[in-house]
Amino acid sequence: MSQFLDTNVLLYSISGDPRESGKRERAIALLEDDSSAISVQVLQEFYVQATRASRDDAIPHELAAGLMEAWTRLRVQEINLEVLMGALRIRREYGYSYWDSAILSAAVALGCERVWTEDMAHGQVVEGVTVLNPFL
Repeated sequence: MSQFLDTNVLLYSISGDPRESGKRERAIALLEDDSSAISVQVLQEFYVQATRASRDDAIPHELAAGLMEAWTRLRVQEINLEVLMGALRIRREYGYSYWDSAILSAAVALGCERVWTEDMAHGQVVEGVTVLNPFL
């Protein structure tokens, strides 16, 4: 079973907050699973959020870039016309934000069966992909 990881999973994997230790462990386990996939969008969002100066536990560029490069061992969906048009369709049909719709569209393009995220409706099926919150 292939699974798609949303940006929040990557961000929890680097969290230094002791209150998020369970989420950090779960996120790391998902990232170590060879059936996991991500997209260029997820990598971009990770970089922006992980290095944001206002973030309490911001990481330096070099560490963020190194993690991103390591994560390219997973299947990575590029941003292309198919993903864009799929995102617009999902946005129209399901009412998610464009960015969440683009995550779902990338998962569909990769043939993933699940999207792990805490940002969408747990249990909803979108174009054959089940949205699941890994932190419940």
